[in-house]
Amino acid sequence: MVDVRQASIFDLDLIAPLFDQYRQFYRRPSDLALSRQFLRDRFEHDESVIFLAFTADGAAVGFTQLYPSFASALAARSFILNDLFVHPDARRQGVGAALLSAAARHGRAVGAVRLTLSTEVTNTTAQALYEVEGWVRNTEFFGYSLAL
Repeated sequence: MVDVRQASIFDLDLIAPLFDQYRQFYRRPSDLALSRQFLRDRFEHDESVIFLAFTADGAAVGFTQLYPSFASALAARSFILNDLFVHPDARRQGVGAALLSAAARHGRAVGAVRLTLSTEVTNTTAQALYEVEGWVRNTEFFGYSLAL
């Protein structure tokens, strides 16, 4: 059984270690202080929505972070699902699916027209989860970025 709820700044000490592990997954050095400060800033400036997953015994085992955005052509609100992480010990137990469902419910509740995400080409495990959960790979647009 997985319980998912929207996190608040009072959950910072639960989310920060998971966020630090998420960063390490993407080949960044561990830096718990940086992870904690980054998340604190998001909470204090109301710049993201974070959902936190718990096991039946109350252990925090995963999170997803949504950044508000807009779909200009549709003149509507959207969200970027920027981060999704499940602790390795809790994978394949429905945690990722529960977090994705919570994100979608939130988006619908606030009138968003879509959620978008990006993942590494090599992250086939995540891609399989997204597709099972109804996400559709974008084949119409290329993504570009500019390092600043």
